[in-house]
Amino acid sequence: MPLNRRETIEIARLIEERREALVQEIRREVARSRNEQYTEVAGPVHDRADEALADLVADLDNAEVTRDLGELRELEGARARIADGSYGVCADCGGDIPLARLRVQPTALRCVACQERHEKTYRA
Repeated sequence: MPLNRRETIEIARLIEERREALVQEIRREVARSRNEQYTEVAGPVHDRADEALADLVADLDNAEVTRDLGELRELEGARARIADGSYGVCADCGGDIPLARLRVQPTALRCVACQERHEKTYRA
């Protein structure tokens, strides 16, 4: 059964709350990365181990921002599907995605069965 108006509003609110939290998190992470100087991590007198640690910290910071940006894109996609009326419809089989799944994973593109099949197919 497709989502009714109340359910759609509920999910849209969840999406907006998560979106706002992500935007704030990304802003904080980028600001922190800009303010964190390489020498603060590696130290004023550093060796190769300090350099490796500083590089690792920078890579982890970048990975976190990249992950958050990916989730933000998924949320934007969900917002677009709500706007065009295709939200809650499985991208593979065209069936309804259960409300319980959408509450847990508001960006879900597929029903559980199709998602499992997708993950098995594209596991690598």
